[in-house]
Amino acid sequence: MNKTPLKPLVLAACVALALGACGKQESASAPAAPASSASTPKAAAAPAAPSVFDVSELGPSTDACVDFNQFVNAKWVAANPIPSDQTVWGSFNLLREKSLKDQHDLVDAADKHADSATAGSIEQKIGWLYRSSMNMDARNKAGFEPLKPYLARIDALKSNKDIPAWLNQSFAKGDSAVFRFGARADYKNASMEIASANQGGLGLPTPDYYTDVKYKDIRDAYVKYLARLFELTGVPAAEAATKAGLAMKLETELATHSIPRVEMRKPENQYHFVSVAEANKVTPHFDWNNFFKSQGVTIDKGFSLSQPKFFTEMDKLLASAPLDEWKAYLAAHTISGAADALSEPFVDARFDFFDKTLRGQPEQRPQWKRSLAAVDDAMGQALGQLYVAKYFPPEAKTRAEELVHNIREALKNRIENLDWMSAETKAKAIDKWNKFLPKIGYPDKWRSWDGLKVTPDDYFANMEAAQKFDYDYNIAKIGKPTDRQEWFMTPQTVNAYYNPTDNTINFPAAILQPPFFYAKGDDAINYGGIGAVIGHESSHGFDDQGSQFDGSGNLDNWWTPADKKQFDARAQKLVDQFDNYAPLPDHPDLHVNGRLTLGENIADLGGLNIAYDALQTALKNHPDEAKEKIDGYTEDQRFFLNWARVWRGSIRDKAQMVYLNADPHSPMKFRAIGAPSNMPAFAQAFQCKPGDTMVRPDDKQVKIW
Repeated sequence: MNKTPLKPLVLAACVALALGACGKQESASAPAAPASSASTPKAAAAPAAPSVFDVSELGPSTDACVDFNQFVNAKWVAANPIPSDQTVWGSFNLLREKSLKDQHDLVDAADKHADSATAGSIEQKIGWLYRSSMNMDARNKAGFEPLKPYLARIDALKSNKDIPAWLNQSFAKGDSAVFRFGARADYKNASMEIASANQGGLGLPTPDYYTDVKYKDIRDAYVKYLARLFELTGVPAAEAATKAGLAMKLETELATHSIPRVEMRKPENQYHFVSVAEANKVTPHFDWNNFFKSQGVTIDKGFSLSQPKFFTEMDKLLASAPLDEWKAYLAAHTISGAADALSEPFVDARFDFFDKTLRGQPEQRPQWKRSLAAVDDAMGQALGQLYVAKYFPPEAKTRAEELVHNIREALKNRIENLDWMSAETKAKAIDKWNKFLPKIGYPDKWRSWDGLKVTPDDYFANMEAAQKFDYDYNIAKIGKPTDRQEWFMTPQTVNAYYNPTDNTINFPAAILQPPFFYAKGDDAINYGGIGAVIGHESSHGFDDQGSQFDGSGNLDNWWTPADKKQFDARAQKLVDQFDNYAPLPDHPDLHVNGRLTLGENIADLGGLNIAYDALQTALKNHPDEAKEKIDGYTEDQRFFLNWARVWRGSIRDKAQMVYLNADPHSPMKFRAIGAPSNMPAFAQAFQCKPGDTMVRPDDKQVKIW
């Protein structure tokens, strides 16, 4: 089961990573914001309780100008080691654990009452799905029996000419293989959804894992993992090793012709519109007419064959790679993709490689968390509907909407007052700002789950049905208008995202909690937390990727050449700054990739500056609060303290190595210090002096938005 949906930009790394960046629709102005002062609703009247920020966790005051992350977070990190079932542990993870507990209560209740629940209700489906996943006795008894028909179809392939039909049938079941396929907004006409085919088919994190000498041990472990999977399906050890080697050989060919992660950040490498006839010239051995017919999709003028180089190589392999290689590759990915839905030996094998070997996680998560993750994957929006009803009161959404309004006003003011941008480009930037659509908490309209069949006792079949249901839902959008109101994150997700093709900023319910947002916290804490998150996602609309899309979501150059040159020069300084960071003391040669992380770093820098401006506006409206110290710290200081606390955490070395290569987010400790070190307001707040580590020299200080 290889579910690979096409997704947008997130605040932090999701799931296996740490926090995220990640949308779709037609041009429309953002809804009118309620009239309010630029302060956090209901926050200014009462000072924060001491528990809002525990200053006893801070280090010596002299450390603030040397390493602000150490000053704010070192004591907490030392006292809170990473749990054995985690690879990362920090503020985001604590809030995610709270969300998981809340969700666990919901699915537990759904399970207990599922048999008597309304037939076909989301409560019944969620309860039965969770129950079937938790029933390891039944899953162990079934072994790999559910997978046998899939493997038999692969074994029955007689020649390479049979492979396209196999792929067509596999995709029709919602099971991607070799490449990814789905609906997405047309980059040249974002008001409409088109079909999009994208490179895929790799099991390792990035293409260079297949060729770079430094990843040889990982490659060897991966081949052993594939061999173990074959053995678990009854293949003798020697034959299993041979099959694993054949699978790796073909997969390496695909990787060699895949666009690297940094280059994939460029929109021109994400979109290549062609007619079906033109696509068939690229892949003469793979007929796209037959593919679309088998998916039940009608193509009008064309679709995005997003990476032609990859598909050219795929076609060559269809023509020339030995059939035994193809059969081994398809079988290996079929087993690996289904492993977590099978018996314990398969689950353990997948954990041993992807979590323990690759990321350094000592122990598996408990079964209830794994089962909950399966429910989230299969019916996340349905579970979100239950989550919102119980855990997200309407007043929380109202307060968040006011904060979004205040932050957006601060962004507009910064754009209007930029000293390096021409009036012509500013007008286009403000037009884009006007068309921002903020979405808070949860969808206004919930998705229907009618037609999804779930039973209480067949987990594999349930996940198979959910995968096809979700795939059919996605491809049904092809040829239809883009829906800006659609969400690509569930309400229970602790994250946020911006989507350039629908120009929306999206803040799920679960992130609108401490340490990001306190209903009774002072303005500084809230603007340094959720305010900076809102600013971060808004700034994504103007980062190195987002700035290439206009207010209607179309890929369009709205910059004058001189302004674009200025932007690129300023962005390069940020690349240089992060290129110099090395997060692992035992591996000083491993640095952050400033180009890979540029979008997130621009969003951090812009978001923190925007949030700081909004705080100053709020404090002008409440001068008494502006002068007041809480626990010995000024409002400006508390603003930066909470920003750093948001990025509090630690990560296992192996996981960090993966993320340096694959994750567009910088390590947490550098997100805590990177943006503040470019802000004179930070230096002033903590009385830092020129020459201090947290004060970047004037010629290296980065100022963009």
